Amino acid sequence: MKVSVITVVKNNEKTIRQAIESAISQRNVDLEYIVIDGKSTDKTLRIIKEYKNRISVLISEKDKNLYHALNKAVKLATGDIIAILHSDDVYAS
Repeated sequence: MKVSVITVVKNNEKTIRQAIESAISQRNVDLEYIVIDGKSTDKTLRIIKEYKNRISVLISEKDKNLYHALNKAVKLATGDIIAILHSDDVYAS
């Protein structure tokens, strides 16, 4: 069973690394990780790109709002389950 995890972010360099590491550290999961960046102007996108080999889909473009970005990601998701991990959240280990 494939799980699509979606993270939407804009200008959140302080916590995006922890969110990404939390998502990609999941074990025994067929993981599809989708990150939608709202054209960040801080170091967020640079941090995200450090993990590009672990991110299935990365889009960085201006969105109308959070829900526009989430809907864009949901349309791209191919998993049996879709999970949302906000950019300042982490999964419990």
